[in-house]
Amino acid sequence: MGNFFKQIFASLLGSLLGLFIFSGVGVTGLLVLLFAAASSDVDPVVKDKSFVVFDLSMNITDAPPSSSEVFSEALSGSSEERMTLRSILDAIEKARTDKRIVGIYLDATKSTRVSNVAGFATLKEIRRALEKFRAAGKKVIAYGMQWNEREYYLSSVADTVFVNPLGGMEVNGFSSQPIFLSGALQKYGVGVQVVRVGKFKGAVEPFLLNKLSPENRDQTQKLLNDVWNEWRTTVGKSRKIDPTKLQNIADSQAVLEATDAKKLTLVDKVAYYDQVVNELKSLTDAKREDRTFKQISLSNYAVTAQRQLDSERDSKNKIAVVYAEGDIVDGQGESGQIGGTRYAKIFSRIRQDKDVKAVVLRINSPGGSATAAEVIQREIKLTRENNIPVVVSMGDIAASGGYWIATDSNRIFAEPNTITGSIGVFGLLLNFQKLANDNGITWDAVKTGKYADNQTLARPKSPEELAVYQRSVDRIYNLFLNKVAQGRKLPQQKVAEIAQGRIWSGTAAKDIGLVDEIGGLDAAVESAAGLANLGDKWKLQEYPRRGTFGERFLGRATDEVQTALGAKETKSIPQNLLTSEFQKLQREIQVLQNLNDPLNVYARLPFNLKIE
Repeated sequence: MGNFFKQIFASLLGSLLGLFIFSGVGVTGLLVLLFAAASSDVDPVVKDKSFVVFDLSMNITDAPPSSSEVFSEALSGSSEERMTLRSILDAIEKARTDKRIVGIYLDATKSTRVSNVAGFATLKEIRRALEKFRAAGKKVIAYGMQWNEREYYLSSVADTVFVNPLGGMEVNGFSSQPIFLSGALQKYGVGVQVVRVGKFKGAVEPFLLNKLSPENRDQTQKLLNDVWNEWRTTVGKSRKIDPTKLQNIADSQAVLEATDAKKLTLVDKVAYYDQVVNELKSLTDAKREDRTFKQISLSNYAVTAQRQLDSERDSKNKIAVVYAEGDIVDGQGESGQIGGTRYAKIFSRIRQDKDVKAVVLRINSPGGSATAAEVIQREIKLTRENNIPVVVSMGDIAASGGYWIATDSNRIFAEPNTITGSIGVFGLLLNFQKLANDNGITWDAVKTGKYADNQTLARPKSPEELAVYQRSVDRIYNLFLNKVAQGRKLPQQKVAEIAQGRIWSGTAAKDIGLVDEIGGLDAAVESAAGLANLGDKWKLQEYPRRGTFGERFLGRATDEVQTALGAKETKSIPQNLLTSEFQKLQREIQVLQNLNDPLNVYARLPFNLKIE
């Protein structure tokens, strides 16, 4: 009853807070909000013979921004430049057939925040759309200062690649450098015990070792080799450079000055920005006295693309696109997490919508809670049993628990450089006995059963208690293997061989039967439409659903009050740190914060695998 009154009071106070915030914004702020709402109904102006400007420092996500992000941006008056992959692909496709658009300008002159960097699987799909755009006879021009391999991977598709005279290019291959915390945990008296299955299940290694195990090093090396070979092959084909030559550049030079990059035909021209603008002005028939070339930003152009698609796809038949992005956690989850309970409700609502004829599940997740993954996977199975086909599109990462939820789909699509597999489970058991004892803190226990206090953090687990956890891990691992064998129609023995917690690239996963097709989100949508026999009579509906700006703004205000009163579970979100090394450490600690499985059993990718 106390919680009931607390919820009621929080809702009322939240509504008052929302009104207070709107009052506090002031007349100017209110006018800005009203103008933004009104202007959203007006298409941006697209001049004849314009270039679409694609800022490569943009944050590219799968799902639209969360309510909390919209709320904080509204209050601060600042917004981060970002777009969803879906809107980027739709905009490029619209530009391909738009007679007013003569080309796309890839702007690589701004620095890219580490936290905003899209993975190679995401870039692969955008690159494919740009190739299709070029094939229509339209221009793609790229200009950069200091090209890194991600920016260049996308930009190498261009007709002409420019580099600033003082700029350069990084071509030195890929690396992965995980952080190991075991020394710090030992130093401060934090005990770690592990139960796991699979010789490649390296998710626990940062808490046990001070370097990669031979098995983990081997799988990471093979994954990097696959992704690097795909980079060399793709870039080499566009630039007409033998992949072996690119390897030689990486091994001998690593960082190229502008003139060297041109000599090696990695770029076409060395030029200052004003010179690039002059060339773009000539391509857009701009007047000599004009300050710049005729252009429209990709984000603004996407508005017109979306409205045209909405009118073209005016159909009752819907394909639901469900974005599963982040760690899989038990319960509702928060922004940037895949909450088992929340996503189960999403699929339940989809089944109740008679107009939804197919589902595309877009997965970008390293995994997490095995319990939550099972809850989601069960809902997907029920959806298929309801004669609604489910097609999976794997993004940059769809591993471990992220693969678990894909097992009962009709078809699985992945990019060549998708990170997937990692079929294995583990349990991580921490205790603070030494840390506490060293600071004068002790515990004692009274219990009615031998295992009554086996969840305690006050002491290490006994051998008998570890055996209990191991039985649970073994049971869930066997369940995982069975799901893969049944869902993928593979012999149990073969699944046992390719599992063991090992990670695979999308290309390798297709070769061993874990993936059906190499392709991106667009290919998955087309496949779903085909399985549902929809032809071209369908439209997309995205989940999780986002409300209107006002609903999100006021709704988040209520949430904040509920959180403050304790009526809603909360978790502190780490702030952005200043260096990449601190960001790595932050992500490793975040892994621990996300471990909330009720059985303490997890299906998650080995460490926070980041390719640099």
